[in-house]
Amino acid sequence: MSPATALRQESQSSVSETAIDRERLLNGFREVRARSDALARPLSPEDMTAQSMEDASPTKWHLAHTTWFFETFILRERQPDYREFHSRYNYLFNSYYEAVGARHARPRRGLLTRPSVDEVLAYRRHVDTAMVAMIEDAPDAVWTEVAPLLELGLHHEMQHQELLLTDILHLLAQNPLDPAYREVMPPRGGDTLPQTWCKHDGGIVEIGHGGHGFAYDCEGPRHRALLEPFALASRAVTNGDWLAFMADGGYGDPALWLSDGWATVQREGWRAPLYWQEEDDGVWSAMSLLGRHPVDPAAPVCHVSLYEADAYARWAGARLPKEAELEVAVAGRPIAGNLLSRDALVPQAAPQAVDASADGHPVQLYGDVWEWTQSAYAPYPGFRAPEGAVGEYNGKFMCNQFVLRGGSCVTPDAQLRDSYRNFFYPHQRWQFTGLRLAKDL
Repeated sequence: MSPATALRQESQSSVSETAIDRERLLNGFREVRARSDALARPLSPEDMTAQSMEDASPTKWHLAHTTWFFETFILRERQPDYREFHSRYNYLFNSYYEAVGARHARPRRGLLTRPSVDEVLAYRRHVDTAMVAMIEDAPDAVWTEVAPLLELGLHHEMQHQELLLTDILHLLAQNPLDPAYREVMPPRGGDTLPQTWCKHDGGIVEIGHGGHGFAYDCEGPRHRALLEPFALASRAVTNGDWLAFMADGGYGDPALWLSDGWATVQREGWRAPLYWQEEDDGVWSAMSLLGRHPVDPAAPVCHVSLYEADAYARWAGARLPKEAELEVAVAGRPIAGNLLSRDALVPQAAPQAVDASADGHPVQLYGDVWEWTQSAYAPYPGFRAPEGAVGEYNGKFMCNQFVLRGGSCVTPDAQLRDSYRNFFYPHQRWQFTGLRLAKDL
């Protein structure tokens, strides 16, 4: 089975069975591709080439890899007269698809001074021209096969738009000059919204994608789960909350930490979230895409690992939510919040005008920070990873990682659904990761 065939079969099970409208996907393609270009525009060629650590990738690589995806899984397979831009790009810009062939080692992506940024942008234009022509002119029989792959590619690129921003923040944070991605002052949240508890009766609930609209394979099948009665905190944990945890010796108390977490704290010397720095006057500052500024006590804490989130929850006399608890809390609610479309680029305090107790629903369920859960990233009952390249997209990562929910201030809005499962290793914290408390009733 070819990679494109496997991708097509999986994608067709993840999109609506109704006919996919060409104009919608053409507009979506142009919008997503233009957004990637716009996100890279504030950066210099030097910014776009450097790689700050193995987990991160250069901006230039993100721009090329997302282009490679369309070229590899659509144009080469479905456009007989398509001319490759460069014969070696398949090796340079494959990420982890063993079925597609050999690839350049991930930790060495920052050594790719060539192709230049201009050449990568020319590569994007070359592929975009061919893709637009295919979307507009492909016969109906071909379009039926191409449309699901195109939708998958658009969601794939949205994931990389978020990665582009998280990775460039990590890179800029290594610079003693504290350069900003964008030179503006971050908004201040004012007073912290009081934390209350929103109760749920639990019971047998249904979670997972229901089969209408796009979703990744790991979001299904939809299935039943049993939840005991629980409560969720009305808002995310704030920087002010975290400062209290630090002041009470949270990073120095082994009783609060999982064994692996305590070993990581000792080895890495953690005493605050990533990008935090204590200034001479004892005030903490944090590096963000808007530069280094004093920590806002009312904004959600960000860039903390699962280990830190779990230790904080134990210190607070609570626990981390299960992913099913967050899914039932958000089910049916609009996807709205401090997401990428708001263009704030930093987590913001919960609005004072919102009263969670008024309707019993927590706030900030979408946007600001990805919220760690206690749930392992594992297959749902009945999950089967498809054969071929698409089986490598999610299935092979279902080991030793934990689920996060809700999106962040740099997540494209259209990327999210109530069933969307993000996942990272418990020690990682360069992503826009925070937490919300839960407790048993």
